Amino acid sequence: MNRFFKSSGFKLLIIIMAALIAGSVISVASRSGSSPLTKAVSVVFGPASRLASSVTNSLKNLPLTFRSATYYKNQNKALQKEIDSLREQLVDYENIVHDNEFYKEFLGLKEEHSEYEFAQASIIGRDAADRFSSFTLNKGSVGGIAVNDPVIFGKYLVGVVTSVTPTQCTVSTILNPSVNVSAYDIRSDEVSYVTTTVEYSKKNLCVMPGLSAFTAVTAGSIICTTGIGGIYPADLIIGTVSDIVDATVDISASAVIEPGVDFSQLTSLIVITSFNGQKQ
Repeated sequence: MNRFFKSSGFKLLIIIMAALIAGSVISVASRSGSSPLTKAVSVVFGPASRLASSVTNSLKNLPLTFRSATYYKNQNKALQKEIDSLREQLVDYENIVHDNEFYKEFLGLKEEHSEYEFAQASIIGRDAADRFSSFTLNKGSVGGIAVNDPVIFGKYLVGVVTSVTPTQCTVSTILNPSVNVSAYDIRSDEVSYVTTTVEYSKKNLCVMPGLSAFTAVTAGSIICTTGIGGIYPADLIIGTVSDIVDATVDISASAVIEPGVDFSQLTSLIVITSFNGQKQ
């Protein structure tokens, strides 16, 4: 310890302290507002203080730029909730429009054919493994439905009932190759039948084969049921011709038909349980 007090470093420290004290006394005596120590500190730290003050003022002018991640997370949640609500409202609106179209066309058919008897039903099941869009309805024999009853959406033919239980029935659509419908073109009155193939069914299309090579059926023609055979009443709309293709084995032609309904979007349907000329 004695060695420390006798060292040159300690002596230098004493000299510096004495100089600072003297400076303070002189400052007080001269009524100056700043001591040498204060001035020294100000010189050293003044620029940093001014920089900090400038940054603080800049941040005050940007209150939204540096908000926390939690703030934006909550904002995103609120916006997503609003988007979900709007989507639900849009779905409800589209369902209402869809139902209005369904009932409007159905009422028109009912007014034109007061002798028809109907049963309204809803789809309660679809077979994901079925390639031909068949489905199950929530009405069966108790509701007056029988095998071979035609199934419609408005004035459009959807398919035919192929099996029935007391409370349910299965419908094969016109996208099933086993379904054949006698049909005609409303422009030319040319008669044939509508069916499909596996290849066409994959594309949600039907085909009207056996037309003359010089057929008057053209793209845009509307194809309807003839009523021949007693399974389907006359004048139900099957679909619209999208193309005419030549047969590969003879000189006939075929009309490619786009059905009038989107089978994947159907929910409510009508089963015609009775009509004039129906096959018993």
